[in-house]
Amino acid sequence: MGAEYQICFSNIKIQTEVIMKFCSFYLKTAMTWTLFAALTIGTNAFIAQAHGVHPERGLTISTTEYLVPPIWLVRDDGQKVKLMRELDDGRPVVLNFIYTTCSGICPLMSQVFSEFQSRLGKEREKVHMVSITIDPEQDTPARLREYAKRYSAGSQWQHYTGTIDAIVATQKAFDAYGGDKMNHSSLTLLRSAPGKPWVRIDGFASPQDLMDQFVKVTAASGSLAAAN
Repeated sequence: MGAEYQICFSNIKIQTEVIMKFCSFYLKTAMTWTLFAALTIGTNAFIAQAHGVHPERGLTISTTEYLVPPIWLVRDDGQKVKLMRELDDGRPVVLNFIYTTCSGICPLMSQVFSEFQSRLGKEREKVHMVSITIDPEQDTPARLREYAKRYSAGSQWQHYTGTIDAIVATQKAFDAYGGDKMNHSSLTLLRSAPGKPWVRIDGFASPQDLMDQFVKVTAASGSLAAAN
């Protein structure tokens, strides 16, 4: 009986050691993969942030150059104006594309602009906010004025229309042309001063997103300080 118990305990000891080694190996492997996954996710997140990508909100921020052609538009006060001259008046520019009968993203983008101008406070007159319709057949200057009132647009926030050709050319100049108004996507463009690159925000930017980017680009160039 003593020999049998000794053999039994010996087998149990061997099995226990095997189980312990397996558990140790499993735990080390699991920890290694967990660490690898964490590092991978962290690295990808860092890369995304470095390129201004926010996948959790569908937001992409990039910097690019645009050549604005000699396009004539009609401002909401009825004046025919040259787009390049409007954009190069010395102030930082914040620009988007909308149309007045849009029931999707346009009201949201216009509300963001409205909140943005409120956050600017007394500084808002030193910033040129530009909204260009992509539906010039419907959006007359009078209609754009009514639309602007809906969002309490100040004198620094102007809306523009024009001929179909001029509006299409404007969209193409900013790589914003989707073929027709039903393919309209959320896009906001910022520029600190004439001759500076544009910051492009693809996706729905919140008022805070817009303010953060505006502060960043104007601080880098000192353009708002110069306007003071």
